[in-house]
Amino acid sequence: MPITLDDLRRFTVARNFPEPTTLENALQRMGFVQADPIRAPARAQDLILRHRVKDYRAGDLERLYTTLDVEEDFFVNYGYVTRSLQALMHPRSNSRVHAFDPSSSLPPGQKKRAKLLLDFVREHGEVHPREVDEHFAHGRVTNYWGGSSNATTHLLDAMHYSGLLRIARREKGIRIYKLHQHEPVPKGAAERRARMDALVDVTARIYAPLPGASLSFYLRRLRYAAPQWQKEIPTAVERAKQRLAHARVENVDWYWPPDENPTAYATQETVRLLAPFDPVVHDRARFERLWGWVYRFEAYTPAAKRKLGYYAMPLLWRERVIGWANLRVIGWANLSVKNGKLDADSDYIDSKPRDRAFKRDLESEMERMRAFLRLNEGGFAE
Repeated sequence: MPITLDDLRRFTVARNFPEPTTLENALQRMGFVQADPIRAPARAQDLILRHRVKDYRAGDLERLYTTLDVEEDFFVNYGYVTRSLQALMHPRSNSRVHAFDPSSSLPPGQKKRAKLLLDFVREHGEVHPREVDEHFAHGRVTNYWGGSSNATTHLLDAMHYSGLLRIARREKGIRIYKLHQHEPVPKGAAERRARMDALVDVTARIYAPLPGASLSFYLRRLRYAAPQWQKEIPTAVERAKQRLAHARVENVDWYWPPDENPTAYATQETVRLLAPFDPVVHDRARFERLWGWVYRFEAYTPAAKRKLGYYAMPLLWRERVIGWANLRVIGWANLSVKNGKLDADSDYIDSKPRDRAFKRDLESEMERMRAFLRLNEGGFAE
């Protein structure tokens, strides 16, 4: 029996929401969780994990970071990667920013700064960007977005990206750095291909099923995960299209891991509010193809031009995304304040479902959100 778009909708939803497990198991199962600093009502990494981790609470990932087998790093985006995934990407001998290894062709002054900073971190063990800046007083530079940032912070970020430093932990959201050691860069062509194929498989496992154009888009972003091997990406894409399971559905080629069956899943009877960067909705082209409407993340869109809202969270009911909601907590300043009222401003593509099952499950989802945010006061307004 041929695969249909309805099969792909159920497949996309069901494979992303298996039975909730421990935080460590969920991270190992996913391999990578995208991070984002905006908290409305919580950060993206926490909103993603709450559906996949039993009894997860906002801030658990940061709080438990030092006990977990994960690192902050850049995969297809910035986030949290398992150490086994990080090992596939490092050490980076080339990068979109300078890699600061002895063989790099940096200007002598910048090489000297990097070496002095490494010596400083080695001596102190763990360093806060503020104490580094106070020690070196490197001034300010223009960052990637055209703004101004401390030169030492910019240098720390670059050295973290290249693999010379790692994030030991965070203090009030600020990254604390320490030295990071890696094995030598693999030089053999066979080893490079094997690592690229492994990175491709992780990407497919996170974001599948993917239309062919989306698969190529995500795999091209591996140039950030392993910039030293970006010339390997075109052939890795071709190998992936041969190796991954695939089918042509409504004149589009779709790809997914070869050990998964897209027709083997039933509809999940539940409501979920999703982060804008959740793997289910991350690929906007697939989103529009599966659910028939355009979703956009508008936090950086001028308020007057927003159509959905500052931090619109897609509203998933069964295997369809039927609308969105913007959430906010009234009378709540930070995670240490365990009270407040959760307010939801929601809207729907067609109309709000009228059946009792939807109303019941929506209320259950709001209760889960309150527990996730550690709120003890009920009530939510539409």
